[in-house]
Amino acid sequence: MNNNQEKDFINAGLTAAIGAGIITSFAVSQGQNPLVATGITVFSALLAVIIHQADVI
Repeated sequence: MNNNQEKDFINAGLTAAIGAGIITSFAVSQGQNPLVATGITVFSALLAVIIHQADVI
């Protein structure tokens, strides 16, 4: 894995986590359990990284 691919991997994870975190923060403000919201954020970030690595998108 070259340095550029590693940077893309980290970038995909951070972008997904930030995007999911914004949505789940809103959900928590509406009464959702914070642990569930954190789980959703982590799952979304991992899924985005897997999809990115598989070159699906």
